[in-house]
Amino acid sequence: MKLHLDTDFGGDPDDACALAMLLGWPGVELVGVTTVLDVDGLRAASVAHVPGLVGRDWIPFAAGAPLSLTTGLRADPVVDDERHWPRNLPPRPSPPGAALDLLADGIKAGATVVAIGPLTNLALLEAARLGALGRARVEAMGGWVRPPASGLPPWGPEMDFNAQWDTQAAEIVFGAAGELTLVTLPATLTAHLRDADLPRLRSSGALGARLANQSEAHAEEYGTSVLGRDHVALPDDLLNFHYDPVACAVGVGWPGAVVEEARLRLRVEGGLASFRSEPKGRPVRVIVDVDGERFLGARIA
Repeated sequence: MKLHLDTDFGGDPDDACALAMLLGWPGVELVGVTTVLDVDGLRAASVAHVPGLVGRDWIPFAAGAPLSLTTGLRADPVVDDERHWPRNLPPRPSPPGAALDLLADGIKAGATVVAIGPLTNLALLEAARLGALGRARVEAMGGWVRPPASGLPPWGPEMDFNAQWDTQAAEIVFGAAGELTLVTLPATLTAHLRDADLPRLRSSGALGARLANQSEAHAEEYGTSVLGRDHVALPDDLLNFHYDPVACAVGVGWPGAVVEEARLRLRVEGGLASFRSEPKGRPVRVIVDVDGERFLGARIA
């Protein structure tokens, strides 16, 4: 199966976990990686670093849009923190349009586009080449359709970073994608990275050790262990949620997710994007639940 990954790599370590998972997933050909919110190629630098940690050949990659189309704001990755990435990684900027070319090539080759960051690159592709997304299968990490289940954090749609960071891009992609699947954030809250997972992760090699260090640092900064202890459906030793790895697993056909067919309309009100069920809305596949224990077994295997 061919897959193109579009990612805001270099911040929350779940993006790196997703890429690591795809590199080891049997039968998956990663045809390209594009980075979004990538000022000066800093996120692409981290992407370029990963394949070498597992002895893989170079994966085609390109640094994409640096800013939100909606607000013009930037969101920088983690730099100058050895727990996340080496300090000496050289920036990997790309020529203008390179990310759009790589995306378009992947779509022409029949790749599924899995977008695990804001949808800015995909929106720019559609704006530059009208109809390009109409031929694409897009699996997007984001879209708030229903609240989290009981016992999980009672978050609302404002936590849906990928959709809310660039609502204009979300509107464009929602309207233009040929086939669209929304891997909703509440559904992914059942898939956890725990402190108990770290010994096995560290023993798996250089990339596993890097991911373990990143995840510990992220948990320390954001207090996820406290979050875990405060909610009965979460483990007490929670380090992170596998938002993006789940989205990628769904993209390659992993069967442990509950899919519903829905007709939705995207509205942006007060700067907040919301996805509402409407009879005349566009057809969308919506991931509404995930078998977290089954996903644990899939990623360990």
